[in-house]
Amino acid sequence: MTMQQAPPRPEIDRVATGAFADLFHALSDATRLALLQHLAIGEHRVRDLVEHLALAQSTVSKHLACLRECGLVSVRTQGRASWFSLAEPELLARLLAGAEQLLDATGDRVTLCTHLMHPHSHAPASSSVGVS
Repeated sequence: MTMQQAPPRPEIDRVATGAFADLFHALSDATRLALLQHLAIGEHRVRDLVEHLALAQSTVSKHLACLRECGLVSVRTQGRASWFSLAEPELLARLLAGAEQLLDATGDRVTLCTHLMHPHSHAPASSSVGVS
């Protein structure tokens, strides 16, 4: 009788896994996703985003700073105005399209997942965040 060896386990790249977690954490906020949706249609100033999303200027600025630090958003200055845009629009569009397909395949199971609930969670964000 011969003993079968278990197949080797793949090595987990902890650095890459951490980077993925950081990226998804940056994308895990409904306000940041709404900002990205608005920027997907073109450049916006903070004041435009404040108006479109009906949020405080400080909230918009805080989330834009996070997205900018993560490399997802870039800014250009024109006079006294700062214009924000997506740093990698095609890649982000593909990522969000893939997420949409995954949500279509899993239905509302993500929304109902109790493991994702935490004290600061809000009602699930609607997938129909308006784009102005």
